[in-house]
Parts: sequence; structure tokens; C-alpha cells
Amino acid sequence: MSRLLGHVILLGAPGVGKGTQAKLLAEDTGLPHLSTGDMLRASVSSGTEMGRLAKAVMESGALVSDEVILGIVAERLRAEDAQNGVIFDGFPRTVKQAEGLDSLLRDLHGVGIAKVIRISLDADEIVRRLSGRRVCRACGAIYHVLYHPPRQEGICDLCGGQLEQRPDDQPSVIRHRLAVYEAETSPLVDYYRHLPGYAEVDGQGETEQVRERIRLTLGLKE
Repeated sequence: MSRLLGHVILLGAPGVGKGTQAKLLAEDTGLPHLSTGDMLRASVSSGTEMGRLAKAVMESGALVSDEVILGIVAERLRAEDAQNGVIFDGFPRTVKQAEGLDSLLRDLHGVGIAKVIRISLDADEIVRRLSGRRVCRACGAIYHVLYHPPRQEGICDLCGGQLEQRPDDQPSVIRHRLAVYEAETSPLVDYYRHLPGYAEVDGQGETEQVRERIRLTLGLKE
């Protein structure tokens, strides 16, 4: 697989599969996968003041402050493995964050965003996907009650830990998150649409089908 150099953004509402596709794209390109959601959850687990604040905001379905997000991203972009580019998963989520990211990239790397892929999916399918998700408390492995159930209900196949539904995966919170996305995050499409590397990909179907669409869109070849 040919190597794609430069910073890549995967856009899309919560539940469209950005995280899964970002990990697969990292395999295809050799670029590190940067998930702000994972980093935020790590800060929540640490119990710091910022972690407690982030937890309350995440459980309400609202957005964590731009200052917190940009601070986390700036630290990660200084790492040695990020110098050729990263795959942004779940960031930016607002135009203000996008402007902040542009500034960070200019200051740190002297480059901009190379590719922006927007993954689209029907809202009812998003609710179905997210409300059925279960996460292992011990190791973080992810399951789904319909699409990827554990061998024993409520128990992680990998470590035997207890599976739980995240507070932000409750159907009512999911729909609120989607409303927040439409109001505050959709303008990113207009912000990035002018880029030569901007494209939209259908998120419906099996993981490998969506993966292949992204590969074709980015011009990746075996």
C-alpha cells in the first residue's frame, strides 16, 4: 500500500465509524491515529481537574472546550512520529477548532491539512450503532449487542472484564449529540469544502466496504 504523507481529517457525526476507519487508514498509510476522544477519556480516568470537567461535559452530550482540546492536540503534534502527518479522528469539531488547528500546524510543521474525508450516515442508523455499543471497563475493548456481541453476555472475551454502556451512548444523549453536531460542527463542511483534498464517503455498509471507498477516494493502491 502506498504511503500517504500529510495531515488527514476524518469528519462525520458521532457513530459514523470515524474511529474504526481512522485505525484502518493508519494501517494503510503508516500515519499515527490521533483520537481526541481516547485522550479525553484517559484524562477522565486520571481524575485530574480537567478530567472531571471533561467527564461532566461528555456525559451531557455537549462539546469539551476548544482550549482543552487544542492543548491536547498541540502536545501530540510535537511528538516525533507526528512530523509526517497524523490522522485526526473526531477533531476538529468546530470552525474555531479548525482555525486553531491551522495555526498549530503552521507554527509546528509549516504545512496545512492535506486531506479531509467526510463520512455520512443516516441518523437512525447512528442511534442503532451507538446505543448497542458496549465497552470493557478493564481493557477498553469494544463490542456491539447486534453486530459484534461477546461470547458471554456482559463479559469481555479478551480479559473477562465487565462490559458497560457509556453514559453518552444512551439514545436520548445520542440524539442530543447529533443535534449539537448539526448546529456546531456541520459548518466545518463549508470551511473545508474548498480544499482540493476534500471528499465525501458513504458510511453505510460493512466496515471493509467503507474502507475501500476511502482507499479509492484517497488514491491508495495495492
